[in-house]
Amino acid sequence: MVYPELNFQTKINSLLEPVFFTDLIRKSISLCTEAIKEKFQSYWIYLRKKKEFSRRMQKSNSAGGGLIAFFFSKKFVYHLGAAIVLLILLLLLLFKFINIYTGHGEELIVPDFHGRTISEIESVGYNDQFDFFVIDSMFDEVHKSGSVVIQDPAAGSKVKKGRNIYVTIVASLPEMVLMPDLKDLTLRQAINIIGSAKLKTGKLIYVPSFDKNAVLEQFYNGDTIMPGDTILKGSVIDLMVGSGGSQYKIPVPFLIGKTRQEAIHNINAASFNLGQEVYIDSIMDETSRVYMQDPLWNSDIPCFPGDSIHLWYKSDDLFDFDEYIETLSQDTLQADSLEYDSAEVF
Repeated sequence: MVYPELNFQTKINSLLEPVFFTDLIRKSISLCTEAIKEKFQSYWIYLRKKKEFSRRMQKSNSAGGGLIAFFFSKKFVYHLGAAIVLLILLLLLLFKFINIYTGHGEELIVPDFHGRTISEIESVGYNDQFDFFVIDSMFDEVHKSGSVVIQDPAAGSKVKKGRNIYVTIVASLPEMVLMPDLKDLTLRQAINIIGSAKLKTGKLIYVPSFDKNAVLEQFYNGDTIMPGDTILKGSVIDLMVGSGGSQYKIPVPFLIGKTRQEAIHNINAASFNLGQEVYIDSIMDETSRVYMQDPLWNSDIPCFPGDSIHLWYKSDDLFDFDEYIETLSQDTLQADSLEYDSAEVF
């Protein structure tokens, strides 16, 4: 197959024909037109947005001026004043209701209900002023059954009408407790356990034994009581205690100013027994304090385990025990000083 030869001059002539130049110019004009059109549209959109922004700003300014004018208008001031007056009236009514409901400024003095039963308290009309709640009961040999022994709030307190008064009364039936095992314990341990078991320490019976101050037997109403037996709360337990095989002198505790329970505890802890008791003022309550004791704490008479200490009581409502104890302390110091000086001389 034979291909015709292409002349280079022929190709040049074809490119220089008028048709080629015409298409090139047309395409250039079209491109320029499109570019100008796009620029014009962008500028037009910009002008529209600027005009819209200006219009909104003018509208906002006019609205703000109208709002400020409304705040200073008579209609707004009238309604605002009416709302303030109504709020003040509502607050006054609320405070008045609270004062009436809580009884503000109305206070009652709580009476002393000790020794009275609930029925006696209600018969007087105190249940119209207070609400009574019995929260506990306890056995008491001194006060009558059902009487109040503890109250909260205390007597003399200022409270509102309808206040709750919580009371502890004397139980109608005595509480029962279990007898602990005290054998082979020291006397001090046995006394502490008796107290924690809600019992009372009675007579200390000392017998010869090498176990000095050790509990050998425990008695209730003169008979041996076994551990675990049920007895009345507050029952008196006597103890048989070893003396150590020989007698020995023991110091007498200082009991002046002590309550009866404190004095008995100190007497037993010191290996003594409680002797006779005398109430000088004939007042037998929690105000009674030891006024005299025999033997004295500084007595020269030798005392031995199991001996008795006799007590005399006075009410601290009628006697200044602080000044009395201070006087006794000074006399004791002076006596000790005289004894020391006498020993120096001889």
